[in-house]
Amino acid sequence: MDQMKRAIVTVVGKDSIGIIGGTCTRLATYNVNIMDISQTVLQGYFTMTMVVDVTDASIGFDEMVREMADYGAQRGLSIRIQREDIFDAMHKL
Repeated sequence: MDQMKRAIVTVVGKDSIGIIGGTCTRLATYNVNIMDISQTVLQGYFTMTMVVDVTDASIGFDEMVREMADYGAQRGLSIRIQREDIFDAMHKL
């Protein structure tokens, strides 16, 4: 059995209708499973962090990173995806 590969997705930008739905739908087209999600709006700015399972992704990780960044740019958002192990290493004290 393949080991589950998780990644962290962050979305930041001006709040607008459809950010969550659009981002989740786009990830679903790549066969990415959303495991946990947290979002907030603070003074008109939207932020969302998701833990996703990319084990069965239909495209390569680097391609997904580019595709999601491009999708975000079209919507005026910053969308970043990082492998969980790299994210963890960057945020250790």
